[in-house]
This record gives sequence, C-alpha cells and structure tokens, in this order.
Amino acid sequence: MKTIFAAMKTIFAAIVLYTSSNCIASDPLPSWNDGTARDAIIDFVECSTKDGCINYIDPQDRIAVFDNDGTLWSEQPVYFQLMFAIDRVKEMAKEHPEWKSEQPFQAVLENDMEELKTSGKEGLMKIMAVTHAGMSTDEFAEIVHNWITTAKHPQKNMLYKDMVYQPMLELLDYLREHEFKTYIFSGGGIEFMRVFAEEVYGIPPEQVIGSSIVTKYELQDGVPVLIRQPKIDFIDDKEGKPISINKFLGKRPVAAFGNSDGDLQMLQWTTVGKGSRFGLIVHHTDGDREWAYDRESAIGRLDKAFTEAKAKGWTIVDMKQDWKTIYPEK
Repeated sequence: MKTIFAAMKTIFAAIVLYTSSNCIASDPLPSWNDGTARDAIIDFVECSTKDGCINYIDPQDRIAVFDNDGTLWSEQPVYFQLMFAIDRVKEMAKEHPEWKSEQPFQAVLENDMEELKTSGKEGLMKIMAVTHAGMSTDEFAEIVHNWITTAKHPQKNMLYKDMVYQPMLELLDYLREHEFKTYIFSGGGIEFMRVFAEEVYGIPPEQVIGSSIVTKYELQDGVPVLIRQPKIDFIDDKEGKPISINKFLGKRPVAAFGNSDGDLQMLQWTTVGKGSRFGLIVHHTDGDREWAYDRESAIGRLDKAFTEAKAKGWTIVDMKQDWKTIYPEK
C-alpha cells in the first residue's frame, strides 16, 4: 500500500511539475500585461510562423527592425549618446583650458543645459566632432566600452546599459525563437551602439545600423587603422531609415518597432509591403517609473507617427498600462 501511495505521489508531483513548466513556457511575454498590445504581438508572431496560416511568412523573410533610443532603452532627459559626449568633454577639458570661455563647451562644463540648447545643431556638431573623432575605430570602441560599463544616469542613478526595457528584451527573444532576424536601425551612432548591442540586446554588430561619420584608412607605423573624421557620413533617421534598410538589407522588413516621429518613415515603408505586416509604437506614458512625453517633447517627439499609428491600425504600447515592469531586475 505504501509503495502504491509513494508511486501516486511521484506521478502527482510529475504532473504538477509538467503543468507548471508548461504554463511558464506558454507565456512568452511575462512582463507584459494582458491587453490588445500583447495580443496583437502574439497573434502576429504565432500566425506568421505557423504552416497553413493565411499570414505565414517564410523564415528567410522574417525580418524585424527596431529603433534604439526610446524603443529599446530610455532617452530622457537627453539621448544617452549625448550624455556620453558631455562626459567626454568634461574628461578632455583639462587639455583644453580655452573651453572655459568657449561655447558650447563652457555650457557643458558649467552644467548649463539651457545654454547648451541655444547652441543648436551647430553646437552639438562641435561637441560630437571633438568627442567622437580624431581617433581610431578601436580606440573609440574602448572609450565607449569603458563609459557604458561605468557611467550612471544623473536622475535614475542606474548604469545606462541597465536602462533597457525588460518587455522589449522579451519581445526580441520571442521573435528570435520564431526565426525572426532582429536588426537595429537608429539615429544613434553605429559604432557607439555596436559596442554594447550584443551584450544588452543579443543583436550582433553586423545587425546594428546607425548614423555614421567619415572614416579614413591610414598606416600608422606600418599598421593599418581606420581613423574617425569630424565629418558626418550618413544620418540614419526619418527618411534615412528606409534608405539604409534598403541599402544594407536589400529587402523590406515585415515588422518595425519605434517610438517617435523619427521612426515614422521606417514604419510606413515596412507596413505597406505585401503579405503580413506589423508596426508598433512605444508610447511613453509612465511618469512614475520612467517618463511621460509625446507630441510636445523636444526629445523623442511622438506627434505625426502617433496620429498615423491610430489611423493605420499600428499597435500602440501604453507603457503605464501594458508593461508590468520597465527595467530588468538586478
């Protein structure tokens, strides 16, 4: 009798373990609340990868493109790459005493963000030129790596690389589990993002495309190097995104994910293709756990793309309502 009872307990435990494991496995997006956004994602992925479904997509065509700033990680109060440049100016200032009275560097050194804003695009380009150029690509990658592994956000007191969105990390994994190839197409610097994209997002460097500056081939003591020049090569933003997608991929994606007007053209171009298509906008609505902003924001403005998303039926993620958590738990 005891033997039978013990056997029954073992079978019951196995059933519980199997059921529990199966439930966990059946939830591909555990950090997402139940709702239309989560349902839309799952419906698209499940049907487009299921043989016999009317919206089935061949594996070689399963390409998903993502913006970075504001879509995969935070972007307030300014883009994180600008924070990198600001930190670089402060670090380099000891070698440039003239910056104490020269704008826009003076504004950076005095932490005067309002004055820095008045310098406009010209001032920003000056900062980017001195902090991003005049070195080899390997030297730049090392500088970025040292910064991304140590620098902390001034308000959140978190490492910038930890300020990635847990729900989006789950989405990336979910897509790749279904044989989607995931790419980043961002207005951020290509060589800046490539330093950490694989570690943080699981996206290898060759699948990261961004804005770039001119590089020049040189021989230094007989060793070939690529030297970064203080000149813009390509801006991967707005209409530049579909152009670069076509240039580097040679085919139209089937899914696009963004958060701002800078992603509008990428979403437009992706979603008008033949067959099953998916467009998603991340709407920043959580002023407590992150930031709340959209149509009037100077950073990550979501105005025209918000209107078009509603008109064309793209999925809109309400961060406050749709996400159980924002950042990964450490």
